[in-house]
Amino acid sequence: MIKRTRAELSKCIIHKVANKYNSGQNAFSENLVRFDEESYELLVPFLLKPFGSITQSYRFNHHADVRLNELNKYSSDIFEDEATFITHSKNIVTHLYEQSNSANIKTGDVIVAYFEGIEYKDIQTEAVGIFKIESKVDFFQTYLDEESFDVVVQKGISTKKLDKGCLILNTTDTEGTVVLSVDNNNYDAQYWIKNFLSVKYADDRNLHTQNYLELCKEFSEEIIKPELGKQEQSTFLANTVDYFKEHESVDYHNFKDDVFVEDKHKDMFEDYKKHFEKLNDVLIRNNFEVSDAVLKKEKSKFKTEIKLDTNIQIKIDVDAPDASSEYLERGFDEEKKMKYYKVYYNAEK
Repeated sequence: MIKRTRAELSKCIIHKVANKYNSGQNAFSENLVRFDEESYELLVPFLLKPFGSITQSYRFNHHADVRLNELNKYSSDIFEDEATFITHSKNIVTHLYEQSNSANIKTGDVIVAYFEGIEYKDIQTEAVGIFKIESKVDFFQTYLDEESFDVVVQKGISTKKLDKGCLILNTTDTEGTVVLSVDNNNYDAQYWIKNFLSVKYADDRNLHTQNYLELCKEFSEEIIKPELGKQEQSTFLANTVDYFKEHESVDYHNFKDDVFVEDKHKDMFEDYKKHFEKLNDVLIRNNFEVSDAVLKKEKSKFKTEIKLDTNIQIKIDVDAPDASSEYLERGFDEEKKMKYYKVYYNAEK
């Protein structure tokens, strides 16, 4: 989603956020962090790397006026006047603290950063980054005690995974300010996305592709698998992926004609689409452009393994739509009184 080759961390401050539910108190810094070269070179990729691979963006939301969204206001003020950075970094942590209405919400360090040179859709812009460190790892630290070395266990921040973070870019489109978010400790999604950031997905090809593929995945699991079996489910998912790969845009009616042979299956998909939209409060677009990035990510969630009670598993490649129907047969052995699968192949790999 972004490129960080020219990104520079120009301002950074660290606060500690408590949990209101447990009567904790925030702890604020008064000055910016002063980095040495080694810590700077380690911190920048740690904070920015997760945003290079995400596929979807958000926009600020508010029930009355989006200008009243707290983070929208704080970030806008910082972009207009960098001198407000420290003050608003404290406001951001206070706002985060106010969302801790459960004992499950973790305390931690909050890094607020100001970046320059972030590349988004071929333009360079600034960004306000907010990162919450919720968990720390144990590590051994050796030290010299008189004439011998000894060891002590300390806790620190792992650079392998960012717990929670967002980038608020100083760029807008017709829907508003671009916001990117990651959450690897998704124990309470409402807390970070809905309550703290108060954002919604951008209404673009990424969202439309994700919603449609989620519809197909759930349809295969709830309708096709119980009624037609796991083999037909795998075939449907593979045909869905093939359709998205072969078409730059999706047409709902063309999709049904391409994927389903029998009219009753088309009707079942139509009925389930209405159920899915109502259940998830989403609108599935009948026509939209395909997002290749989302397709690549979402197809990995498709379950195409056939697990048998005889401790045998058959895995079907979701990128090979004809494999299941051409090389896999299902039957019933009268002598053994058991179901079976017959697999055709030329050579083992």
